[in-house]
Amino acid sequence: MLRRRGARAPQTIAADVLARHGLVAGSAVHAMRRSYRAVFVSDVHLGSRASKAGQLLDFLGSVECEQLYLVGDIIDEWKLRGSAYWPREHAEVLRQVGALAAGGVEVTYVSGNHDASLRVPGGRPPLAGLRCAEEALHRCADGRELLVLHGDLFDPHSDGGSLVVRAGEKAYDLAMGLNAAYNGLARLVGAEYRSLSLALKQRVKEAVRAIQRFEEGVVSEARQRGIDGVVCGHIHKAELRTVEGFLYANDGDWVESCTALVEHHDGRLELAQWREGRVVPLEAGKPIQAPDPRRSVPASLRVS
Repeated sequence: MLRRRGARAPQTIAADVLARHGLVAGSAVHAMRRSYRAVFVSDVHLGSRASKAGQLLDFLGSVECEQLYLVGDIIDEWKLRGSAYWPREHAEVLRQVGALAAGGVEVTYVSGNHDASLRVPGGRPPLAGLRCAEEALHRCADGRELLVLHGDLFDPHSDGGSLVVRAGEKAYDLAMGLNAAYNGLARLVGAEYRSLSLALKQRVKEAVRAIQRFEEGVVSEARQRGIDGVVCGHIHKAELRTVEGFLYANDGDWVESCTALVEHHDGRLELAQWREGRVVPLEAGKPIQAPDPRRSVPASLRVS
């Protein structure tokens, strides 16, 4: 679990379950943890069937940090308006984050368009001990200052009441459904897992142009404020690069890519992915491949 200041990090839910079933000792899981100064995650979409809440729980259980930024769309209010879908894993994510905040981890919840009720004056945070804001300023260990915001304000189609957005949501849900069907067949024939929606996003010209406009918009905001760069989410596309001298960092999502942005103790930033039961650093500039959910537990821990 993420490190609590002044306290020893307790066992994670995932580690406890594995230990009870005799799959791994708690000390073995503790030894596997990576230590970071800050961790940024967004677009978990709790309340949506597409959410990889279980993988996020495992990821949080494998790292330690002093600061945790929830960069919007952690809870999917749009889905919850018309559905009572709220499995135990989704509740456990909030419970775990709340325990971290209570134990001393500095947790900042930056609201997004799917959890925009937090932006309403007097809006109640989902957990006690969280600092909620529309944006935040993060100072890295090397002195760089980064604007942290979800990014939906730079997307002209981010309003949930828009017909365009609702049509887009339906299309995305359809793509995720087709993705599940395709990979179900692939599993039967022993083929590799592949994210169809992620592949389409990387290849469709209009989607590429929209992503470019979004990136230019958030970087322009950093330039106008005279800071070093921006950390955002929203478009479900992890990225870490320099744009015209300013840092652009998108921490990705937890419905497909299972990625996060992490800051090392020396201020170095890196994208990381939860893949096959472990944290995998991602090489900057390389296309992100969606992890195979069938391999969410390390091979050494699987029961044959």
